[in-house]
Amino acid sequence: MSSFWSAWIIILTIPVLVGCVLLLTWNLKNHVGVPEDETTGHEVDGISEINNPLPKWWTIMFFATIVWGVFYLAAYPGLGNYKGFLNWTSSNQGIKSLEESRQAVERAREQGLHVQLDQENLKADEVYGPVFQQFAQRDVLDLAYDADALKIGQRLFLQNCALCHGSDARGQRGYPNLTDNDWLYGGTPEKIKETLLYGRKAAMPGWEAALGDQGIREMTAYVLQLSGRAVNQRDAEAGQAKFGMCAACHGADGRGSVAHNLPFGAPNLTNNIWLYGGSVEAIDETLRKGRYGVMPAFKQTLGEDKVHILTAYVYRLSNPDDLR
Repeated sequence: MSSFWSAWIIILTIPVLVGCVLLLTWNLKNHVGVPEDETTGHEVDGISEINNPLPKWWTIMFFATIVWGVFYLAAYPGLGNYKGFLNWTSSNQGIKSLEESRQAVERAREQGLHVQLDQENLKADEVYGPVFQQFAQRDVLDLAYDADALKIGQRLFLQNCALCHGSDARGQRGYPNLTDNDWLYGGTPEKIKETLLYGRKAAMPGWEAALGDQGIREMTAYVLQLSGRAVNQRDAEAGQAKFGMCAACHGADGRGSVAHNLPFGAPNLTNNIWLYGGSVEAIDETLRKGRYGVMPAFKQTLGEDKVHILTAYVYRLSNPDDLR
């Protein structure tokens, strides 16, 4: 916060508190000129106005509120840039990376600062850490059909994965559906855990410069034909002749990386399941501009124990029947 706005908040806050004290104190004295509990001489509709003092309980409560307000502003952040004598803050502010977060936590610990979020995280690790460790010692396939493990996995999924994949895990444009058993990098427990721990970085280049408008149209036709769509046969044949530039990732038959045990994460082009859309326009855009999807790694943010449980939940999503 700039010095101007900090001073502005202080100038507004302190006079208001002082004004409340002065107004309350002024009202404790009799300024009417009539003894208390006697009529002031004002009467409306047969109702006389009595010079009654403020109720003591009301006065005490008001003073207590002011005292509490002064203590709060002195103890906690809120009065401009003043940090409070308790050195309390809700969280480390301005964090842009995991490394910055770790440094901020360590710095707060060294300086004796009370960061609420850090304290809550430590408490949660003490309480729930042993629970996660117990589950992490079991096999993923076992956890995938354990009701308690799935409840934990579901909460981890909703907190960390649902923003991209949806609360039902069915994905959206650019984010895979995790329930259909169609995997870019493999759907075994080992591959799912690898994906969660280390993340994925997709990199399909754009081919507009290499193919030109005509080549993009022909390649689009061939890709559509691979998934059983009716297209211009001449364009599709011309696109097939150029498909060699795609075969290194998608395979010569277009069935994708998983079918050929390749590490690229290239999708199967023959099953009519599309990550960015299967219309002529969407495929044309993909071929022209490329796609660069990124999934973050969760090894540092969640830890391996939680990732192990989350792996079981994600695996179960595409394997709903008990196959044990």
